[in-house]
Amino acid sequence: MPKYFSLIILFLLASINTVQAQFGFSHEVGVIAGPVAFQSDYGVRHDFKTNAGNTGIGVGLVHYLNFSYRADCNCYTPETYFNDHFKLRSEISYSKTKLNHFGEWVTPEKLAKSEESRKLKAMEGSTAVTDIGMQLEFFPLSIRDFAATDGSFAPFISLGGHFSFYNPDVSTSYGNGKLIEDNVFSPKYWVPSDGEAHGFTNNGGSVWSVVASVGTRYKLTPLSDLMLDLRGQYYFSNWVDGLNPNPAVYKENKANDWNIWLNFGYIYYLD
Repeated sequence: MPKYFSLIILFLLASINTVQAQFGFSHEVGVIAGPVAFQSDYGVRHDFKTNAGNTGIGVGLVHYLNFSYRADCNCYTPETYFNDHFKLRSEISYSKTKLNHFGEWVTPEKLAKSEESRKLKAMEGSTAVTDIGMQLEFFPLSIRDFAATDGSFAPFISLGGHFSFYNPDVSTSYGNGKLIEDNVFSPKYWVPSDGEAHGFTNNGGSVWSVVASVGTRYKLTPLSDLMLDLRGQYYFSNWVDGLNPNPAVYKENKANDWNIWLNFGYIYYLD
């Protein structure tokens, strides 16, 4: 992963320099951070304790191509609707979330009566995800007017795609804590001897995801903005958290993994 990560960073830097040399668009760079609520096979769907408990933290670096201004001449670009209402966002981010089972199947009453409930409660895990990707942001209000007015707001929506590297970790404190013995693990998450592709894994991998967000910028100074961004990310895999119960047996296993990330950011405009 470090090798691929370095190559992608070099590719992005080269692409940015090429775009600047050929088209002269201006650039913005920034940092983002905030809580990530991971929606996975841990816990119960639509359960507040699950959503609140399975929350981690994410950080990232972002870069924007600003089509409304040219860096090579310190002048505005031709006034078109696209130039005044769109920006292209590139991002490198990292998030890690600790995961546990919450909800109706691990209540004190169930734990007192059911061994399977105790096995669920003893399970714990985490997943670390590194994202690289792009989003096209649409600003319904004028980007030029926003840039010229300190204290103004610029709401936006965005859509894009990311390539994600994930690294799950599944463990249990039940019995002797050894995952290789199915008597200490709930059958729902056990990998059968026939090797079917369901159960659990501690192997990392990579996956594509689609990202959509809604947010706003606040003009702090002529060359800097604050940003608030609520993002949803859907992975085209159900293995990102390390769990994937057999959907033919466990009908509640309906969706792939996804998350909601509330970003707080600082954006700086490069001359």
